[in-house]
Amino acid sequence: MKLIEAFYLKFYNDHHKRKFIIGINPGRHGAGITGIPFTDTKRLEAFCKIKMHSAHSHEPSSIFVYDMIAKYGGVKKFYSNFYINSVFPLAIVKQTSPGKWRNANYYDDNLLFKYLKPFMIGNLKTQIPIGLDTSAAFVLGKKNTTFLEKINNEEKLFQKIITLEHPRYIQQYKSKQKEEYIDKYLQALS
Repeated sequence: MKLIEAFYLKFYNDHHKRKFIIGINPGRHGAGITGIPFTDTKRLEAFCKIKMHSAHSHEPSSIFVYDMIAKYGGVKKFYSNFYINSVFPLAIVKQTSPGKWRNANYYDDNLLFKYLKPFMIGNLKTQIPIGLDTSAAFVLGKKNTTFLEKINNEEKLFQKIITLEHPRYIQQYKSKQKEEYIDKYLQALS
């Protein structure tokens, strides 16, 4: 909690209106450990100058996000204009075999989405009044967009939804085109 408080006081202790970037749900090695979306302990220390002593983590999505933030102009500039969070705020894991776990997403199971949907709507409605610009939501991941559009069609939370490829997808499958994706992000976010 002290780490989360340090981050949000450092970058969000103001009344600026921010654009909303919406992820899926926290990854177990990023926000699942740090509590800060798309931020593992390595980038938390290197870019945000906040050290977590109780854990060390590496999250591929965090690499892309912080490389993009650096090209945008750094953490101070980026976080003064953008707020990143998730449509579902808790990490979801799935056991693949005894003792083996992997990240899962809220949309991996239609029944899970059905049960989580009211909570997700409440989560979004709680975040919007903190000063978020609802003229557009920047949604990470095509499947995430599909489900968020279902919510938005019912709740009318955002005027439009702009889809960006998920950082994990870029890092895992499109790493050779990473700079092109960073440029695409910067163009969409400008």
